[in-house]
Amino acid sequence: MNTLKQGDIVPNFTSKDEQGNKISLSDYKGKKLIVFFYPKADTPGCTLEACNLRDNYKELQENGYELLGVSADSEKKQANFKNKYEFPFPLLADEDKTVINTFGVWGPKKFMGREYEGIHRITFLIDENGFVERVIDKVKTKDHASQIL
Repeated sequence: MNTLKQGDIVPNFTSKDEQGNKISLSDYKGKKLIVFFYPKADTPGCTLEACNLRDNYKELQENGYELLGVSADSEKKQANFKNKYEFPFPLLADEDKTVINTFGVWGPKKFMGREYEGIHRITFLIDENGFVERVIDKVKTKDHASQIL
């Protein structure tokens, strides 16, 4: 896994959100951006993490951050997840793994003794100029916003 690190410039990417709108990194030029990757929409850990960010969204915005959630789920799955929990931020449906591979968060995982390939739960804080400011690879799903702040 070749994950982006602090100080790296994030290559521009374009993907579709849960409504089919194209979203690019360049849309956030001049803004601070949080890109959080999660394995699967509407699963317990991913729901806890996204709901924690939703509940603290106003505070994150007051600190100058925009948010983007990313998984390899379909637009329909992402739309259902967003609507069910009323997330105020876009969720990218990165089915072809363009964004996932750009950030280098796809790789070997272990669960209950089984090894498989999947998305690692990692969050990237990107500054106004498109550089990785911080990488959080030990995400606390219940308290993620305070980790960021």
